[in-house]
Amino acid sequence: MKFKKPKFWDSSGFSFWVILFFPFSILFLLFSIIKKLQSSKDFPVPIICVGNIYLGGTGKTPLVSEIFKITKLLGKNPAFVKKYYVYLKDEITMLKKIGKIFVSKNRIEAIESLIKNKNDLAILDDGFQDFTISKNLSIVCFNQEQWIGNGFIIPSGPLREKLSALKRAHCVFINGKVDTRIENEIYKQNKKIKIYYSKYKPLDINKFKNKAIIAFSGIGNPTNFFNLLRENNLLLKEVFYYPDHHNFSKIELDNLINKAKINNAVLLTTEKDYCRIDNNYKKNVEFLKIELEIENKNNFIELIKKSI
Repeated sequence: MKFKKPKFWDSSGFSFWVILFFPFSILFLLFSIIKKLQSSKDFPVPIICVGNIYLGGTGKTPLVSEIFKITKLLGKNPAFVKKYYVYLKDEITMLKKIGKIFVSKNRIEAIESLIKNKNDLAILDDGFQDFTISKNLSIVCFNQEQWIGNGFIIPSGPLREKLSALKRAHCVFINGKVDTRIENEIYKQNKKIKIYYSKYKPLDINKFKNKAIIAFSGIGNPTNFFNLLRENNLLLKEVFYYPDHHNFSKIELDNLINKAKINNAVLLTTEKDYCRIDNNYKKNVEFLKIELEIENKNNFIELIKKSI
C-alpha cells in the first residue's frame, strides 16, 4: 500500500483520529473475517509465506531474500511469488536481482506459472492474509521499534489484523533487539510459535565514514534507516522523509542534490528507494548495501527443512 504513515499510528492509547476512524476499522475487520471464509488450495510444491500484520516497514523483502539463499543451498530450485501492484516495482526489481520472480494479480496463477517453470518451492513476499493458498510455513515479521504501534486496525492504526492472527503463524521474526515484553505478547497468542531475531548489517558503511551525509527515504519506516546510519556513527547533516514507495519527482531530486552540494555531503538512501530513482539521477545518489543477519540461523534452517 502506497501511503505516508500517520504519526498517531505509533502513539499509545486513544486519540481524536483513532476515534474518528474507528467505524472504518470495524468495517475493515469485518471484511477480513469474510476473507477467512475462502477455501484454500494445496500445491505440489512447498509454500513459504513471509508476511506481516503491521502495515509496512517490517523487513519482509530482506527476509525472503535470505530464505531464497537458504533453500538454494538446501538443493531446492526456489522462486519468488508476489502479487502485482504498480507501486511495488521497487521490491520486484530488488528480488529480480536475486532470483526468478513470478508476479500476477492473482497469487495462485503466479504459483501455477512457477510450477510450470519447474521451480520446486514458492516463496511468497507478502500473502499472510491470502486465505486461498495453503502454506507449509507462515512467517510474520515485526520491527521491534514499532511493534504493533497503537494496536488498532487500519485506518485507526497500522494493523491489518488483530494480534490473534499469530495463531495461524509458525514463526515470528523480530527485526531489532531482544524484547521479552513483545515475546510474552506473542506467546499469549500462540504458545508453540517460534521467535527469531534479525538485524541489518551494513556491508559498505566504511565508504561513508567521516563524510557529511544527507539521507532520504520513502520506505515503511524511514526512521529505522536513519537510526541505522546513526548507530554506525555516520555524520547526518539532514534527513528527509517521504511516503512508502514514493516516486521521487525531478524537482525533489534536484532539491536533494543541491542540498548535498551546498553541504559538501553524500546523498544517501536505501536500495529500495534507489530502485525508484530516475536513471538520469542515480549517478548523484548512493545507497547503503545491507544484508540481514539472523540469530539462531541454524535453528531456522532446521525449521525450513522440516517445512519443505
